Amino acid sequence: MKKILLLTVYCLLLSACAPAGPTTLTVMTHDSFAISEDVVNAFETVNNADVVFLQSGDAGTMLNKAILAKDAPLADVMFGVDNTFLSRALEADIFDAYQSPALSDVPADFVLDSSFRALPVDYGDVCINYDKKYFADNNVAVPQSFEDLAKPEYKGLLVVESPATSSPGLAFMLATRAWFGDGFLDYWQSLKDNGVVVADGWETAYYTSFSASSGQGPQPMVVSYASSPAAEVFFASEPLTESPTASIVAAGMCFRQIEFVGILKNGRNRDLAEKFVDFMLGKQFQEDMPLNMFVYPVNQTAQLPEVFVQHAQVADQPADISYNEIASNRDTWIEAWAEVMK
Repeated sequence: MKKILLLTVYCLLLSACAPAGPTTLTVMTHDSFAISEDVVNAFETVNNADVVFLQSGDAGTMLNKAILAKDAPLADVMFGVDNTFLSRALEADIFDAYQSPALSDVPADFVLDSSFRALPVDYGDVCINYDKKYFADNNVAVPQSFEDLAKPEYKGLLVVESPATSSPGLAFMLATRAWFGDGFLDYWQSLKDNGVVVADGWETAYYTSFSASSGQGPQPMVVSYASSPAAEVFFASEPLTESPTASIVAAGMCFRQIEFVGILKNGRNRDLAEKFVDFMLGKQFQEDMPLNMFVYPVNQTAQLPEVFVQHAQVADQPADISYNEIASNRDTWIEAWAEVMK
């Protein structure tokens, strides 16, 4: 009996001394999320963690899932809600507030939620991209305004994404709303009359309809991102010194998308979730994002890769429209747009 008791105590001591296994942290993301494995491994090693990424569709679909599961969340952290959907996330009250110390390196312009429930991680400008070769070969001037796009010389040359099914499509529609105000639907009628092509999503628009090197389509202009020219160079099968595409970044013609991260309420691992949010805003993670997701870091100490410096563009005067205005009108504007474009 004494031997059994001693053995039991010995086993208990071994268990107490044995290192605890890693804690699992689940991070809900949209399907476009990507980060280098060694960066994730660095966080896991320091924090004795196992990070699991739960890809959950596009940003809108992901948000719907998070709202439906708010009482029993599917993850600890959610990344990828942008400023077109931010108000909906905040109204649904799915995030716990957390004022990360890493925000000290983030310009205040990116911090749209003063309650710190959703913290900015990255940004990118949605703009019209164009095929340089087409415009040079055809001796056509690159349009420099929304109004130019409705002129006869650009008839049938632009492909856009539907704002009902595409994040960049919604961003571009919002830019036109900011520019034309209540007259934006009349503008879309003029684009329709001028042969604008509407695709369901970015991949179809860019890789099927766009005429530049990534696509073989008939349209030399596409709604994409101001970082897309850098992606063309980075992913080229043969080295390029110049991108075959460029972005139109004239005043008001781009919409600045900002993506946010938040700690989901009722999650299991609050302490570890805070550490991961800090990590996402830190320099290592921020410097890894550009060549994985082709977005810009919000951390002003992060260094950009050379291909971004040389070939990506940033809009000096993006569209001026608040996320509160978007929240109040988004669905109505989309429905009205669909009625015009049917």
